[in-house]
Amino acid sequence: MEIKTKIIDEIRKIYDPELPVNIYELGLIYDIKVKGRKAEIKMTLTTPNCPVAESLPKEVKNGAMQVEGIDAVDLQLVWDPPWTKDMMSDAAKLELNL
Repeated sequence: MEIKTKIIDEIRKIYDPELPVNIYELGLIYDIKVKGRKAEIKMTLTTPNCPVAESLPKEVKNGAMQVEGIDAVDLQLVWDPPWTKDMMSDAAKLELNL
């Protein structure tokens, strides 16, 4: 299995504390690149004032570090483009009745 796919599998284990949907399906992960043994991840939050702004990026970083073959994670928290409900997967929209 490709390392990027394994990282996505780990990120899918992380749920937004206020919604019954994982953060990958919510569309909070904008980009994942693997360069050698390093993962570069760009993510956002539903709002800049999100109550888990401190802990959620750490969970993503720790999850990616669980993947065999990854020795370092460069995680960037970005706000552009701003997150909207349109970024959610169809599965997430269905789960939330949107």
